[in-house]
Amino acid sequence: MVKPPEKPRSMFPTAEEDVCAVRMTPDNAHTCAPSYRLAYIDEEFMLRDELRPVRLQLELLKPDLLLQEHGIHSTIVIFGSSRIFDKKAATKRLQKAEAQARDKPSDPTMARQVKIANRILINARYYEEAQKLAHLITADSGRCELMVVTGGGPGIMEAANRGAADAGGVSIGLNIVLPFEQQPNSYITPELSFQFHYFAIRKMHFLMRARALVAFPGGFGTLDELFETLTLIQTQKIKPVPVLLLGREYWQRIIDFDAMVEEGMIDEEHLALFEFVDSAEEAWRIIKAHYKL
Repeated sequence: MVKPPEKPRSMFPTAEEDVCAVRMTPDNAHTCAPSYRLAYIDEEFMLRDELRPVRLQLELLKPDLLLQEHGIHSTIVIFGSSRIFDKKAATKRLQKAEAQARDKPSDPTMARQVKIANRILINARYYEEAQKLAHLITADSGRCELMVVTGGGPGIMEAANRGAADAGGVSIGLNIVLPFEQQPNSYITPELSFQFHYFAIRKMHFLMRARALVAFPGGFGTLDELFETLTLIQTQKIKPVPVLLLGREYWQRIIDFDAMVEEGMIDEEHLALFEFVDSAEEAWRIIKAHYKL
């Protein structure tokens, strides 16, 4: 049997080989000058403002190539607040707020903090639902090849990555560099944990492989991600996918979609771009029915 010829090696040295060659060059006034550095390993050069378009391209390309190498092509995006905790942590926050209020009974801000902490405890159920939904998706991933992706932080994001880990599967986290402390939650699969500088590129990666989006209660970031997705579907910039708003009571209180129709800002038909759900099981049932899984 004739052995097929091996793939011919490139005639050109690889970038890595050139870097090794550079490091073997003796130091002198010329080779140590900043101008002599190879552009792609010159950090000072790569961080210049003029190189922003290049950094944008690299930030788009790196996660895309790595996800391709892992054979990941279909995801369920789970958005939600970083400020929603599990029941144990939320209970501790409430107890702390109540203790502080007892120490300062005349301070109205303390009473408000107790009220907020109580709402956070009530909202802890969404942490449990996010964890449950990711578990359901991941447990079925052998049949449907869908993988959970989150923003990689705490709260609802942590819950979803945790649910996938509990099911013995893997999940993705797309973290973002922020001025305050931000690090990936411990439940993300390490080789699928990414960090972004640009919000725009991060949001693009959320949608590049998305087969559905489930938005849990959240703040500015969650609303930004939700409305960008709805806008892209509305304007036919992306193909329609199920967009599920988990927590009907929260979403209808925060956003009056009917008022937007009544004011003529959106059409009645645009209300069909999303659907309210109240449980992980309901969300997963709708997604499975949409794709006939």
